[in-house]
Amino acid sequence: MMELSKNYFASLGQVMAEITVSVAEANPTSFHDGVEAACHLILTHSKGGKKLIFIGNGASASIASHISTDFCKNGGIRAVAFNDSSLLTCISNDYGYKHVFEKPVEMFADEGDLLVAISSSGKSENILRGVDMARDKGCKIITLSGFEKNNPLSKLGDINFYVPAKEYGPVEILHTAICHAILDVIISHRQTQTHAGK
Repeated sequence: MMELSKNYFASLGQVMAEITVSVAEANPTSFHDGVEAACHLILTHSKGGKKLIFIGNGASASIASHISTDFCKNGGIRAVAFNDSSLLTCISNDYGYKHVFEKPVEMFADEGDLLVAISSSGKSENILRGVDMARDKGCKIITLSGFEKNNPLSKLGDINFYVPAKEYGPVEILHTAICHAILDVIISHRQTQTHAGK
């Protein structure tokens, strides 16, 4: 079993090293440049009073709830995830599950907000519809996806993070790590600015 454990983490490290990032329709950029771009985007919009909106299904919904809470509590940035069971079942029952994020985004998103769309496959119709609605509302978009390299979601964001793994576990672990990296860099940046008297 020890060998399996070693192989697992070695494989995870390799996948992490191969994460790709694209900014809008430009050429791929480095992972660290992508994190920096995401931090700047979030800081710029949050300073203007705008909020972060996280969407995801299943484990990605758990990541959305977890990270939105951390952005509020630890980052002091307004953030929300549409995971209330009454809201989800109401929208799904009345409009169909493919609209489960589209409708809340339509109701709650304001121009200049930032949507973070998380999907392991990058193919979930309800996520793609949520992104389209956010774009119509004038939001900026950050996407996190995996599985197939050219999945639909990976082309829709202002910043797109793609994890090149075919299994849910590594994709979900690294999506969580990417979100934490962005938040922790923002917190560290603010602390540095405070200590520098800026």
